[in-house]
Amino acid sequence: MKVNIPKVEASRLLNCGMVVLVTAAYKDKTTITPCAWQMPLSKKPACLGIALAKAHFSSELIRKSEEFIINIPHWDLLDKVVFCGSHSGRDIDKFAESRLTLIKPLSLSKTPQIGECLGHLECTLLDIKEVGDHYLFLGEVICAQADDNYFVNKCWDTRNGSLIFHLGGRSFFKSSPFVEVGR
Repeated sequence: MKVNIPKVEASRLLNCGMVVLVTAAYKDKTTITPCAWQMPLSKKPACLGIALAKAHFSSELIRKSEEFIINIPHWDLLDKVVFCGSHSGRDIDKFAESRLTLIKPLSLSKTPQIGECLGHLECTLLDIKEVGDHYLFLGEVICAQADDNYFVNKCWDTRNGSLIFHLGGRSFFKSSPFVEVGR
């Protein structure tokens, strides 16, 4: 038997996205925000989108700085991901409190990378779309890097480590080793 899902919870039917940590900065403020609502949009040029609540401090910083970084955490960082999603950067320094390492980006001028993450996509802001209670930030990737122990042959090698996926609320799961299929 199938049950009706309230429209406000409909996204949970699709929401098993990989969790990334979005970093944003403006002037002397930085923040880290977990995000499972992210997507590639174009290969040429390399563009992507992230959806963040309008009320989030990260949304304010991205709007002001016009840049952001998507940092890709591994499963061992789940406690820090949950911490960053449970506190506002308006109230605390998430880098200091979570003990994540702030490192200088390769191309951007304001926003830091997270040293413990497996990969980073440095983005300049192309556009912002208002979608209900969220902003859809459209960014062009100006620099991307990944740990070569985990990113092999143009994809994540999940035999070496697990990525974090979000089901909704406080429910997460980790990636399993990948399977190759024949043609």
